[in-house]
Amino acid sequence: MGSRAKQIYFLCAMPRSGNTLFASLMNQNPDIAVTANSITLEIMKELFLLKKTDTFQNFPDEQSLDNVMDEVYNLYYKHWNYKIIIDRGPVCTPGNLKVMQKHFKQPIRCVVLVRDLLDVLASYIQWFETEPTAFPNKYGCKNIEEKLSKIMNKNGAVAKELMSIQYLLQHPEMAVFVKYNDLVVNPEKEIRKVYTFLNLPYFSHRFTDLNQVKVNGISYNDTIVGNNMHTIKTDKIISMDNSKYKNMIPERFVKEYGHIRF
Repeated sequence: MGSRAKQIYFLCAMPRSGNTLFASLMNQNPDIAVTANSITLEIMKELFLLKKTDTFQNFPDEQSLDNVMDEVYNLYYKHWNYKIIIDRGPVCTPGNLKVMQKHFKQPIRCVVLVRDLLDVLASYIQWFETEPTAFPNKYGCKNIEEKLSKIMNKNGAVAKELMSIQYLLQHPEMAVFVKYNDLVVNPEKEIRKVYTFLNLPYFSHRFTDLNQVKVNGISYNDTIVGNNMHTIKTDKIISMDNSKYKNMIPERFVKEYGHIRF
């Protein structure tokens, strides 16, 4: 399948907001590939930053470099045998959006998974308190407060995705919003919303006996970030009670982030 036949959309969501569950469900459709965390935006950023180098400025061939940037998504997904790619990444941060609006030659349309930020942090706590290999346990952090500070780094995934989501909330014509709790309670309704927004024919998904995420023949290697970071329950979709871990969030995080609700 030629790369230019593909429709490319974006998945914007903070980690621990149902990304892996959403990918497992959508990827049942053989025409659709919801990616893992994608490096495509990083490729675009690195190419853009070449314009600041002495070598480029010494011979500023703007058009030739722009030609490469125009083709990043077509080339990256050239060998992916799917009609529709849903690329996961914070496409609507100010820097990413500026580059994409110039070089991405399709309308930017996003699926946005939203979850209250304190619930995101509670999910992180549940993970790193029960999984010794979780990445927050690898940096010499002594307690939950230090681990959450690492997660909430301004250059980290949570902060970047939150910035992207905040932009999309102001531009709802670019996005369909799916609340984590709604996805868990009524997944078929929420998946149908996505198909409607993307103007795609509905595929009959199953909501039990799920698969772990594998896309284009590749699975997550969670030895890098910590075991079970991207593992879902496969027998059925259930709503987890995270109140125990929510109560473990330090007060300063509650005060700073408790208002970020969806």
